[in-house]
Amino acid sequence: MPLIPEEPQIHESVPGPRATPAAGRTAPTPRPVPGPGPRPAPRRPGSPGPNRGSAGTSSAPSQRTTSDAAKPAPTAPAASATKTAPASTAAPQIQLIPASVDGALDAADEAVDLLLDSGRAPGDILVLTTGDQHPWAAHELSFGEASYWAQHDAGDDVFYAAADTDRAGGRPVVVVAVNGGADDAVAGALPQAMSRASALLIVCGDPQRINSLMAAGV
Repeated sequence: MPLIPEEPQIHESVPGPRATPAAGRTAPTPRPVPGPGPRPAPRRPGSPGPNRGSAGTSSAPSQRTTSDAAKPAPTAPAASATKTAPASTAAPQIQLIPASVDGALDAADEAVDLLLDSGRAPGDILVLTTGDQHPWAAHELSFGEASYWAQHDAGDDVFYAAADTDRAGGRPVVVVAVNGGADDAVAGALPQAMSRASALLIVCGDPQRINSLMAAGV
């Protein structure tokens, strides 16, 4: 299916940039990625509320006879066997940030900054490039692949890699910078990036090109 941009502006598709907003403008509030939250435990019928028995509330003393006290308290019916919930197979959210080939890396960097500002842990984010390597990746690779991939395996910081690499594992958020590459390479990189993202996939590139490639199934 074609990817459809959520908004024409980057700060409406992904939370606003790290840079200080210009005078007179208010930085947009980051949009959190929705996810399941903890559910409060159900309150048992007849159980006392939080203010029960507080000052100002009359509470009649319990009048139990000796025979009543000897009776065992009723027990709740045995719970049925807990069923294991199936693993979630929901696809990640997809956001498309319009950017030129030359501006895709900058757009990806801004998206990373905004994700971090909105509370995402650095180790949650993987950045992939379809063209030239990200400058961070090129610099780290100059010290050897062993130390480069050791940082990936540590999983405690943002990691940058080529989109066609097979070694990069999945992370909650994957950012793809479409900063070059042949059409077939880009078309193949997007499904792979989606399979690595468990919560959010952000694609920075030319919307017309990306949509046409996905629609044509190149």
